[in-house]
Amino acid sequence: MASITIRKLDDRVKARLRLRAARHGRSMEEEAREILTAAASEKIEQPRNLAEAIHRRFARLGGVELELPPRTPVRKPPDFSD
Repeated sequence: MASITIRKLDDRVKARLRLRAARHGRSMEEEAREILTAAASEKIEQPRNLAEAIHRRFARLGGVELELPPRTPVRKPPDFSD
């Protein structure tokens, strides 16, 4: 099994981890392992197509209202008979 060392961990984060571990009846090390395992196990959903990928990327920013130009009748085709 691998080991890691986490440097520069904020004291408040460590205190909250200790409290969370106590609530779950685990050691801080075991609690950290559980958190990391859950975070690393999240399935990253791959978009099915480019349009979906673009939508997912920008959806959280909100929509955009575009002004649509008015529809006009189709113009008469040019006459090249001369």
